[in-house]
Amino acid sequence: MRVVSGSARGKQLLPVPGMDTRPTTDRVKESIFNIIQMRVRGARVLDLFAGTGQMGIEALSRGAARADFVDADRKAADIVRKNLAGARVADRAQVHQTDFKKYLAGCPRQGFDLVFLDPPYGGKLLQSALFEIQRFDILSPDGIIVCESAVVDKWESPFACGREYRYGAIRVTVLAAGTPPKTPE
Repeated sequence: MRVVSGSARGKQLLPVPGMDTRPTTDRVKESIFNIIQMRVRGARVLDLFAGTGQMGIEALSRGAARADFVDADRKAADIVRKNLAGARVADRAQVHQTDFKKYLAGCPRQGFDLVFLDPPYGGKLLQSALFEIQRFDILSPDGIIVCESAVVDKWESPFACGREYRYGAIRVTVLAAGTPPKTPE
């Protein structure tokens, strides 16, 4: 696991000890950033269910203005802090060790341009997070949400679906503010 591009390019990131965290592969991460590259520079980023923090760190490395990292697990939050320091982007980041619902309830309204959602697979946490993001209106008017899930996961979204991409058993879905609810197939 490494930073793919930008100021911290090539920096190896530490994994979270144990088997509870499933990091995004470098191939999938690089594809995601190729898709959203025009939206990263200057963005305010939220890495919800941060794990190692690699998605938010990649965004900071590529010029995002700020990033908030949220994970309820203490080990994960500690690893995010270490990875931020190692990538030399900690001055533009804040780590929150808390439940995602508590964090979202206190977020600034329309405060994020780019949100990464990569919760444990199964669909329930992803769906819950999407509806909480809508409820607390934290996405900027032109903001997007990048969701990673298993291809077999079923979930609904209150946001418009931009595109879906498949990488083996992984589905990446890009969502934006909008109305028709979308249920991925």
